[in-house]
Amino acid sequence: MSITLILIILTVGISWYAWKNHDLMHRWIFQPYAVQRDNSWHRFLTSGFLHADFSHLFFNMFTLFFFGRAVEMTFIGLFGPVTGVLLYLLIYLGGIIISDVPTYLKHRNDPAYRALGASGGVASVVFSSILFYPTQDICLYAILCLPGFILGVIYLIYSYYSGKRMGDNINHDAHFYGAVYGLLLTLVLFPAAGPNFVEQISNWRMF
Repeated sequence: MSITLILIILTVGISWYAWKNHDLMHRWIFQPYAVQRDNSWHRFLTSGFLHADFSHLFFNMFTLFFFGRAVEMTFIGLFGPVTGVLLYLLIYLGGIIISDVPTYLKHRNDPAYRALGASGGVASVVFSSILFYPTQDICLYAILCLPGFILGVIYLIYSYYSGKRMGDNINHDAHFYGAVYGLLLTLVLFPAAGPNFVEQISNWRMF
């Protein structure tokens, strides 16, 4: 069984259980004020296994299923089964943790602020995939399909400015910084991905 599928099963199971167990939800949700108050640093990771509702859970796990397996197999092909899986976990779990650091700094004195979801880790995996396969189409709602490198730029711009506005209940900062983390870490782990990315884009044609 792939590690991507194991992560999905764990996340679905924990999210489902937390919907019925409010104590677990309270102890694991990302609450920067609580992290600062009682040193509950585990929330940086555990919040990534919680989701607000079924649609939130489905969207993240659906995306992880399609992109995660490709990135997992790419890392296994490059580094072998053990190291490849460990590095893939570093992309995903590290993305969950690192993407929440700016949120912590922004909201650590706000007792009411809470966040949850695997979006930071999923964004890391998606942008790692874009770095490896930039010209493959990514489809939004099965209607709008664009090459990954174009959609990636649009996504980064949208997430950055939406995070500045803070006009909704979505943690756009986690999306943005998770994506940046996934790109940078993939380049650090496999520097040849950069030249390969440029070469693929230079050979891409719209028609």
